[in-house]
Order: sequence, then structure tokens, then C-alpha cells
Amino acid sequence: MKAYELMLILRPNLEDEARDATLEKVRGLITADGGSVDSEESWGKRRLAHVIDHTEEGDYQVVQFHANTATVAELDRVLHITDQVLRFMIVRRDDLG
Repeated sequence: MKAYELMLILRPNLEDEARDATLEKVRGLITADGGSVDSEESWGKRRLAHVIDHTEEGDYQVVQFHANTATVAELDRVLHITDQVLRFMIVRRDDLG
């Protein structure tokens, strides 16, 4: 399993339950095929560098995890079609192994 970092920018107007449900969905996708979530960090609401879908703020979440490439591909596919996610980026972490 390789180490990855996921940066999520969620819609700022989400209720706490909807945000938690989205993060739980991400955790479930990662752990479904044997992956593991190493850490999660909430950066809170921040102003975006440019407007996305008429939105000037985003709720930033960072997830560090280990998974195989098929899991990362499925996570990418699901996040593309999730309405609560404004933007996301998955990066492989070579420094964690």
C-alpha cells in the first residue's frame, strides 16, 4: 500500500451532519479494500483564490491515508460525482512510504 494525501474543499454551507457523512463516505471508500486512514485534519472555512460555482469560501479537509491504486481510482471517481465537494486533489506521498 502506498501513502496518499487527499485535500477536499467542501461547500461551506453544508450542515455538520452532511459534512460528516461526506467524510465518512471517504473513510469507507479508503478502508473498503484494506486501506487505512492515518490522520484527518480540518482546516475550517477559508476564502478561495477564485470563485468556484458562485462560491467564495470552502471548507478545507485533509486526509492522510494508505491504499492501493484501485482504491484511489474509485475514490477519484466517486468524488467527481459528489455534489458536496467543490474541488479535491489526491497526491501520492513518497516521504511516508
